Amino acid sequence: MLAEILDGKALSEENLLLMKEELFELIKTTNKRPKLAIILVGDNASSIAYVEKKKQALDLVGCEYQEFLFGKNVSTDELILKIEDLNNDNQFHGILVQLPLAPQIIEEDVIHAISPEKDVDGFTSYNMGNLVLGKESEIYPPCTPLGVIKLLEHYEISVEGKEIVVIGRSHIVGKPLAIMLSNRNATVTLCHSKTKNISFHTIRADILCVAVGKKDFLKGEMIKKDAVVIDVGFSRDENGSISGDVNFEEVLKKASYLTPVPGGVGPMTVSCLVENLIKAFKKTI
Repeated sequence: MLAEILDGKALSEENLLLMKEELFELIKTTNKRPKLAIILVGDNASSIAYVEKKKQALDLVGCEYQEFLFGKNVSTDELILKIEDLNNDNQFHGILVQLPLAPQIIEEDVIHAISPEKDVDGFTSYNMGNLVLGKESEIYPPCTPLGVIKLLEHYEISVEGKEIVVIGRSHIVGKPLAIMLSNRNATVTLCHSKTKNISFHTIRADILCVAVGKKDFLKGEMIKKDAVVIDVGFSRDENGSISGDVNFEEVLKKASYLTPVPGGVGPMTVSCLVENLIKAFKKTI
């Protein structure tokens, strides 16, 4: 029997429509809309495409946004000055800095310049630190880990007491996801490029989350039968074809649930960004 596909695209669309209904009532009573500041550096095709998907979701729900475009040679200080200006501008409820940034920019300094109250991506040290305090302190969780959690919850896949392996320790996905799963009583192993014999860990996992950006990294032989597999990977080949981290055909025959790429975690990331923006907006009314 083939794995059931976890349809993040359908769930994201469903969640966005629910947010649209909620926001319609808020707009009627406040005559205000959530507004997002989008900072985009350079002309990276993937970044531009991803920003377009975010703008489409914002349009659908009824949020406003304004783009601030910078050339690829912009300095760290210039970006921080713009962010500080946006922090003090009450018309904006959230600030999004589209990653990755140009190599000369100190990404950490730029992200931490964002006010925690407007950090709808959940990347500042304040919001990351809140994750460690527990589930109730997850004010603005990073959008991709939150999307994974919501996808599991929607399909009624419990993480409590489960052996979960997360592959990849980035501050955007792997580390916060491991913490959020632990907050929900999972037993989590965090693997990375220095982990010896990754298959030793993956073969015993009830749930596997892989986010390394390498096509076909996770093969069928690396998972146990009926494991749940969440593919957070994303890469393009020279022809522009999109791939995840999972060898889809092999894992499909062995897993119980599997996310596709595209159409799995990616759309959930976008809808969770909108959710965080509306949450930030509601705190101001």
